[in-house]
Amino acid sequence: MLGALVWLVLLGAVAFAVTQVGGVITLLFIAAVLILAYRRLSLLAFTLTFTALVVAYTWFGASGVPADLWKGFLWLLLAVLWLLNARPLRKAAITRPFMKAYLRLLPSMSQTEKEALEAGTVWWDGELFTGAPRWQKLLAAKPPVLTAEEQAFIDGPCMQLCAMLDDWNITHERADLPPQVWEFLKTRGFFAMIIPRKYGGLEFSAYAHSCVLSLLASRSTTCSSTVAVPNSLGPAELLNHYGTEEQKDHYLPRLARGEEMPCFALTGPRAGSDAGSIPDTGIVCRGNWQGREVLGLRLNFSKRYITLAPVATVIGLAFRMFDPDKLLGEKADIGITVALIPRDTAGISIGRRHFPLNVPFQNGPIQGKDVFVPLDFIVGGVKLAGAGWRMLVEQLSVGRCISLPSSATGGAKAGVWATGAYARIRSQFNTPIGRFEGVEAVLARMVGLTYTMDAARAVTAGAIDGGEKPSVPSAMLKYHVTEMGRQVANDAMDIHGGKGICLGPNNYLGRGYQIVPVAITVEGANLLTRNLIIFGQGAIRCHPFVLREMNAARNPDRRAGVDEFDRALFGHIGFTLSNAVRSFVMALTHARFTRAPVQGTTARYYQHVVRFSASFAFAVDVAMLTLGGYLKKKENLSARLGDVLSYMYLASMVLKHHENQGRRAEDLPMVEWACRNLLYDAQEHLHGFLRNFPNRFLAGVMRLLIFPRGRIYSAPDDRLGRKVAALVTAPTEVRERLCEYTYRRVEPGNPLGLLQEALQLAVQLEPIEKRIRVEGVKTGRVTALDLPGRIQQALAAGIVSETEAAALRDYDRKVMDLIHVDDFDPRELAAQAPPVPLSSAHVA
Repeated sequence: MLGALVWLVLLGAVAFAVTQVGGVITLLFIAAVLILAYRRLSLLAFTLTFTALVVAYTWFGASGVPADLWKGFLWLLLAVLWLLNARPLRKAAITRPFMKAYLRLLPSMSQTEKEALEAGTVWWDGELFTGAPRWQKLLAAKPPVLTAEEQAFIDGPCMQLCAMLDDWNITHERADLPPQVWEFLKTRGFFAMIIPRKYGGLEFSAYAHSCVLSLLASRSTTCSSTVAVPNSLGPAELLNHYGTEEQKDHYLPRLARGEEMPCFALTGPRAGSDAGSIPDTGIVCRGNWQGREVLGLRLNFSKRYITLAPVATVIGLAFRMFDPDKLLGEKADIGITVALIPRDTAGISIGRRHFPLNVPFQNGPIQGKDVFVPLDFIVGGVKLAGAGWRMLVEQLSVGRCISLPSSATGGAKAGVWATGAYARIRSQFNTPIGRFEGVEAVLARMVGLTYTMDAARAVTAGAIDGGEKPSVPSAMLKYHVTEMGRQVANDAMDIHGGKGICLGPNNYLGRGYQIVPVAITVEGANLLTRNLIIFGQGAIRCHPFVLREMNAARNPDRRAGVDEFDRALFGHIGFTLSNAVRSFVMALTHARFTRAPVQGTTARYYQHVVRFSASFAFAVDVAMLTLGGYLKKKENLSARLGDVLSYMYLASMVLKHHENQGRRAEDLPMVEWACRNLLYDAQEHLHGFLRNFPNRFLAGVMRLLIFPRGRIYSAPDDRLGRKVAALVTAPTEVRERLCEYTYRRVEPGNPLGLLQEALQLAVQLEPIEKRIRVEGVKTGRVTALDLPGRIQQALAAGIVSETEAAALRDYDRKVMDLIHVDDFDPRELAAQAPPVPLSSAHVA
């Protein structure tokens, strides 16, 4: 209602200008001013050009009272613009008073928040905050590729490892990886992918690391989780970047050879998502270590959910360090610190296991009471005491881009590979279920989301290999890729039906479905990541002016601070006005005249991303200006803005991935589905933001400038969905490419390979089955209800040959083997191990 009122006011003003002030000349003048704002000129350049326009308009424009009043207003506005160009006057009259008010409104920020903001680098996420992303920056990045050594590792040890894995044996019978698998992991370098070669590691690229995890996740989530942790945030990564030379020389070769098994203990019962508030302590004191008195730390801690803890030999421990007796200096509260503690250190209780949703990767609690270690156990030595939180957030900006997104993508690829084949070989009502429209729609969603996940995984990993540490994209990937993985897992289960829910050796979906909430929960719960981190961190770190303004306002050098704040403030004002104009113009024209870096079908999606970037940047500035620090508490609003940012980022990754893969025409249905889905979601979340914005007048103004034609962007339609589903229900090159880095070898015990074999046979034998239906069933010569009976009757009637009948029987046997579900003697399902009494000391 308010948006309509604003529209009426605007239309009335234009009508007045046309009829009273000078018609065409006035409209041309307004159009010229809009173009200047759209092109984002500097204040001085805008003022000079505006001066020329006002002079020309005064000379050539209409005369009369309304026109003279309009010209007077323009000359007054021109005078203000020239005054704003006088920086000494501007700073005294505007900047200094505004800066004082700004400091009062500026929300407080803890040290951990500051360190989180400073962690990592700003990459494509920063471009999306500008309202005019420079596509060349993204498209010029080299496509990620595997080296010959990395490809050989995937083709050799990785495939060997996958062949060794029996997921039912691992998850149900052993509740652990077999000893030979543990040995293979240790000796073949699976725990050493991020360790430099000079220490005996593989020193793989981020992209290779990601591909390995994707492949392993398609076979066994227990194995992929086991491999992911030592190659993510943990002792090896921390030593690599912060360790002393002595620490590196001692631990890294042993970790690379698998002689040491690491874990990293951060989360505890009282500090989960709020990891910065950990209550675990390390008190500086003197104590005995190996027969001599040394200066060290007395540690008391309780941790839980620690992957690899039950089998770890070295513990990376995060704790808060205190020096009450000032043995190291004047500071008593030194801050969060990280140390490496050998498992056998006195006072440590370790070895018990958690049981995360029937997926038995090694995970459990660790407790320590009065554990004494020397100060040189601190990662990086005493000089890095108190730097633990900075270490963690800096390295998390890389690790969070790889481990969970890669594993989730591998699981989604396996789900698509299996479900596409299953939907073709499983028939109901004499029709493959994949040809029912409802199933096609679900398959299309699975394919589109998986393509999005893979694009985000691959392109972001390539950026890391290019030197980026993308902290905000790492949060986006952690949240959105795991949530998309959850949707794909649900969809795969829906299509498989009873086949998916009956656990047993023949179930290839169940454990992957069960582990989904684990990915949602770890490395920052998804609720926290969406509501607080993505936009909360991105708005300050990625915005071209906000961090500059904050730093300038807090600059102890008052004169330099005012000068920098003045530049940032007026740059910010021009930026906001330009984005308002750009948003309005591109929304009004549906971005048809926006420059795109490519030609062809995908050009429109580049244009739409730019359009949403301008609308997003404008909405962000209005929200931050009017709500200030209160926006931090309005989690639903900031979460929606974070969603818009994420969808633009993911759409950009899809477009870049398509370019990296050679702009293959046959991939276009997937690319279009993914982009349409993401941009439609961006539109809807902007709409949700405007519906819930507390200042309803400003919400109406923003709606006018963001959606002047309403919400006209549509989700993928059924016709496109049908094309996408067809790509994976037949043995196409697109299906192969989408599901690359999954374990698909045709061999007994590998359902993904056997499903592909059956799919190929289904397509090959389809003409024969059709002949039986047309010449046999419809004519009454074949009356059997099941395929074996029909084959026999068709053979007797001469409709098929003996060879064709044998091929159909072999196909039917393979299909029934795959459709088969397990059943058990009741005694097989009972837990075999007797319960062990649990003392209160072991409660995590």
